[in-house]
Amino acid sequence: MPTTHLAGPILVIGTGLLGTSVGLGLSQRGLNVWLSDPSPSAQTVAQDIGAGTILTPGRPLAPELVVVGAPPDVSAQVVVQALLDYPMATVVDIASVKESILEAVRADPRITDAHLARYVGTHPMAGREKSGPAAARGELFTSMPWVVCAHTGTRGESVKTAEALAIDLGATVSRMNAQDHDSSVALISHFPQVASSLIASRLLNAPGHSLALAGNGLRDTTRIAASDPKLWIQILSHNANALVPILRGMHEDLERLIGTLEDPTAPGALLDLAQLMGEGNAGQARIPGKHGAPPQAFALVTIVVQDRPGQVAKLLVDIGDAGINVEDVRVEHSAGHQVGLVDVSVIPGRREELITVLSALGWKVVQ
Repeated sequence: MPTTHLAGPILVIGTGLLGTSVGLGLSQRGLNVWLSDPSPSAQTVAQDIGAGTILTPGRPLAPELVVVGAPPDVSAQVVVQALLDYPMATVVDIASVKESILEAVRADPRITDAHLARYVGTHPMAGREKSGPAAARGELFTSMPWVVCAHTGTRGESVKTAEALAIDLGATVSRMNAQDHDSSVALISHFPQVASSLIASRLLNAPGHSLALAGNGLRDTTRIAASDPKLWIQILSHNANALVPILRGMHEDLERLIGTLEDPTAPGALLDLAQLMGEGNAGQARIPGKHGAPPQAFALVTIVVQDRPGQVAKLLVDIGDAGINVEDVRVEHSAGHQVGLVDVSVIPGRREELITVLSALGWKVVQ
């Protein structure tokens, strides 16, 4: 078994996507994991796929760590109960909002400073559009950021245990306070979700012949609109204070854009459009790419592949045989044709070499 930083046992309360993924990841590393969920079917599925063992009522347990994977609207009360039930355990939650949960735990009259010292808010920055234990993956957190939000009263031992959880699951630990965390995720997670959902809602009454023309641009911008609405109702309401200023900023930009497009031939209109698009270019360029490098660090090569089994795999094998590392890859289907376009990103110095190699092997490279 691989070496772990946690000793166990670990109790996971809440066997949804994240809680079950935590259980799977820790169980695969040989740790003793117990599971609890108000839904008998959810915890049974989690147990059946190997996330741990269901904790039966009344069974004594002295866990090293309790991981609360409950929805945001009940996370605080579950954390409070865990702190009361397991007086020797560090208790962490993995909800995507932090400040409202911390304040609710603090406000509970049963919670003392000694209890609070064992609580650490955390947030693994990982997920899927699918929800529930059946969608869980033990590798879900590998190389993903895991934010640890220690508060002023947190004891050092509990912070170390919270970070050990992230490390054992293959995540990268990031540290910030609850307020900074909520402001950050409002911008890079909650705001994109709202924008994606708003775009997708415009498709409800779209004619079929229009949607038939859709390509990866629409699919990319609406992918996360398929996320679980019940969960997002809670997330958005709990982080409204951080999200509203961002939405107001977007509202101002939309008003500016609408005003410009209402008279696109007016003096300065095209310059204003260029500025808006340029601001988008500059913002997108700030998003870190692979290994934190900017996306512009890589060169793009587009290859036409036939829409039949094994073609993409063969292409990647041919690139690997040439000794060229693929930094990123994406596939776009060509509407109405039995072909696809594979965009391969490589370091700029290998682009021409890759084109030469693939052309010699009979691949059609789009120049």
